[in-house]
Amino acid sequence: MASAGGYVVHEDCDHIFFVGFHGAGKSTLARNLGGLFRRDYVDTDRMVERMRGLSVCQIFEREGEESFRRDEAKVLRGLLSRKSLLVSCGGGIVEGRESCELMHRMGTVVYLDGDVEDSLRQLRHPELRPDFATVDCARSLHVRRRPLYEATSDYTIDIRNRTFEQVCADAAQLLWEKGLL
Repeated sequence: MASAGGYVVHEDCDHIFFVGFHGAGKSTLARNLGGLFRRDYVDTDRMVERMRGLSVCQIFEREGEESFRRDEAKVLRGLLSRKSLLVSCGGGIVEGRESCELMHRMGTVVYLDGDVEDSLRQLRHPELRPDFATVDCARSLHVRRRPLYEATSDYTIDIRNRTFEQVCADAAQLLWEKGLL
């Protein structure tokens, strides 16, 4: 690790992966921290969509969730040759064992832990989420995924009753103190 202009410069693949339920603010956090710390950010869902030329919903509808999870892992493998990315992960990335292994191999996993109600308030178009058929479905999905997020993460940031600015400050402080930013 070296310092360049006050910023940490890492030598190896050292991505920071943000995981959490839909609407937790992963993409916004990655984008904002990227601007603050001069690091590139990417979004795995958008990368899969570009790679396939289909929306996440279309992939789920036409080929099923397993196909999408394979695409997520392929996108992550493509990040192996890059370094120091802030990666916003799709809400279900923890469903794929290979994806979880890749994230740990390539860096640090940060879980944005919130309630399903917070997520539902944040989502502009829940109908565009392939696994959000109903509110009860979303609650069930959250209950099933929460232990997966916990098991996969290296660090957890509680986002309940916090403004985005507070979450961003907490994430920046944690990651800076750990020497990750």
